[in-house]
Amino acid sequence: MQRRELLEHPEEEKEELSLFYQLKGLSKTEADELADRLAQNQDSMLKVLTAEELGESSAEAGNPVQSALAAGVSTFIGAMVPVLPFFWLHGTVAVATAGVISLIAHFLVGAAKSLFTLRTWWSAGLEMTVAGVLVGGITYAVGVFLH
Repeated sequence: MQRRELLEHPEEEKEELSLFYQLKGLSKTEADELADRLAQNQDSMLKVLTAEELGESSAEAGNPVQSALAAGVSTFIGAMVPVLPFFWLHGTVAVATAGVISLIAHFLVGAAKSLFTLRTWWSAGLEMTVAGVLVGGITYAVGVFLH
């Protein structure tokens, strides 16, 4: 039924989606921009509208084991990125290379995140890079403190 409404009255459905986002605290401009973005992909818009109107779709709910496996694998891959230089390099050169690779990886992940948000790619990338520097700095300081 929701798919038919979307096909027959796309502008009304887009306005409805914008209203859902306004109720969640976005300004009208922000909500309209987000609804416009979602309207570019009819399947995505259908999923969001269905979730907003009916709650999360049990048909779309993921398998918890599959979700846990995906989270574990992605965490492992992300953790291996800064370790890779140590397979080929040693000492200060390995540490510096790992730092540069980590910063680049943080920026790329943040830039990729912008595909799902209303932020610019460079802003999201910079935010993720700053977060990585802060976390790395705090971790380093704790390591120095604890020897």
